Amino acid sequence: MMNPRKPRALFLSPEAPVAGAGGGGLRSASLLEYLRAKYDVQVVSFTLPHHSKSTAARAWRNTWRFVRGAPPLLDRFSGFESQLAPVLAHRYDLGVIEHFWCAPYARALRPHCDRLVLDLHNIESRLAETHARATGGPESIAMSRFAAAYRRLEREWLPQFDLLLVTSGDDGRSIDYLVPDHPRVIVYPNALPEVARAHTPESHCIMFSGNLEYHPNIEAVRWFAAHIWPQIGERAAGVTWKLSGRNEHAVRAIVSNLNGVTLTGPVDDAIATLAEAKVCVVPLLSGSGTRFKILEAWAAARAVVSTTLGAEGLGAIDEQHLLIADDAASFSNAVIRLLDDPALRQRLGDAGRALYLDRFTWPAAWRALESAGI
Repeated sequence: MMNPRKPRALFLSPEAPVAGAGGGGLRSASLLEYLRAKYDVQVVSFTLPHHSKSTAARAWRNTWRFVRGAPPLLDRFSGFESQLAPVLAHRYDLGVIEHFWCAPYARALRPHCDRLVLDLHNIESRLAETHARATGGPESIAMSRFAAAYRRLEREWLPQFDLLLVTSGDDGRSIDYLVPDHPRVIVYPNALPEVARAHTPESHCIMFSGNLEYHPNIEAVRWFAAHIWPQIGERAAGVTWKLSGRNEHAVRAIVSNLNGVTLTGPVDDAIATLAEAKVCVVPLLSGSGTRFKILEAWAAARAVVSTTLGAEGLGAIDEQHLLIADDAASFSNAVIRLLDDPALRQRLGDAGRALYLDRFTWPAAWRALESAGI
């Protein structure tokens, strides 16, 4: 007897679903890897028209978006239904849309998919809201307007799906508040491929990693540079601060006048790079979802100091898996404490790596998908 056909899945992603393309690409790559083992997967993304990244061009675009109440990324990825036409000639057992920015494409996919899933990398309204609180002036006003627009759009579009994937229970509770009568929600955690433990000697440095053009990371670098790094530099002789990640131009002006700071640029292996540090810092003041930078530090078995918001959603316990600090003095004290205490660094690094192996590898995360019948 012939085996039944492999079920078909349509996977729509606005960014490349590959490791090395940032946290969003890494999350999408994990989900795609799982789906390919069970489905015949058609991947589709968009060819976007070029737009200038000059300051003037960005200011014009975002001013027009502010006037219209159109959040930037949702606006950027809107209006490409015609590019979906070739793949919508088929019927699919499952349709998956990556990111809320693409949620309105549910209208086009629904007639062609038996089941429709939205993978929420962030709760976009909360991301914009925390950004508004962390910044000031016109940017804060704009982010507050975009947060309100996202809340309205989330209430409109989330009920259009059969299943919602979120990164954490915290994000699931945000959906409970936003859309009480929502579809089923599954916590599908951000995760990394399982990697062997690094055996890299520590350098006398602390490290911050990520896409340095991403606005929560810019805010984090600005706060750390102005209020935390000067205190550390005075108290820890010879320590350096390395910022690792692409788009380093976005923070160069913030750190250019500081002593002991290095911008490494993009790296081939984030985990191996973080393993060089004595302490990994996550001074985030805004955001949603969960932070790959912490997972990568844990995979490298390195000690972490984070704000409460930076560690949100990971189930980490202060003093057991990392140190939590929410003001500049507490944060600098925590970093100095770790620099001075190799045993504590090792204990936290070991505990973080154990938590990563238990909950935040790809196979561990895939258990949630299996439980949801995907």
